[in-house]
Amino acid sequence: DIDGVGQKYHLELVLEDLLDKDSTVNCTAEVLYHLGNNIPPDVQFTIEGELKNAEEADNIFYNRIKSLEKELVAENIPDSHGNVSPEMEPVHLLAWVASGYVIWQNSTENTKFQLAQIKHVKQVKRSDEYLEFDYTILLHEMVSQEIIPWQMTVLWHPQHGVQVTQ
Repeated sequence: DIDGVGQKYHLELVLEDLLDKDSTVNCTAEVLYHLGNNIPPDVQFTIEGELKNAEEADNIFYNRIKSLEKELVAENIPDSHGNVSPEMEPVHLLAWVASGYVIWQNSTENTKFQLAQIKHVKQVKRSDEYLEFDYTILLHEMVSQEIIPWQMTVLWHPQHGVQVTQ
């Protein structure tokens, strides 16, 4: 407890690579939840080591999407059985990363959000080097068991990372 400020937590955890479950790194973090629910938590972290570089997979996905004649449109990822097709896995991972930002910005000590599903994703045509996607996602709030629809616009480029713009 920090009087007049909020609650601060000290964490030690192991991060696991989503694509290579054998690749892990240690992480320490401090998370400060401010009093009131209008301020995102402050997060300071240190990672010991590096996870596997996904540059090759990122470039393959980027080039595949850039070469499409029509913009990508998809729904229900994963499907009602929990399956994600291999060609939609990068779209799903991008939503997972971007939803992490949304979750961070909207979490409190009393919430536990998780990406449940991409209801709809549509690629937005751009004239620059970035890929842009409009997502409608479903976030599962584990404490209340509520399913919350959320819209987000995501920019991505393999050399510049992910940015949630809306």
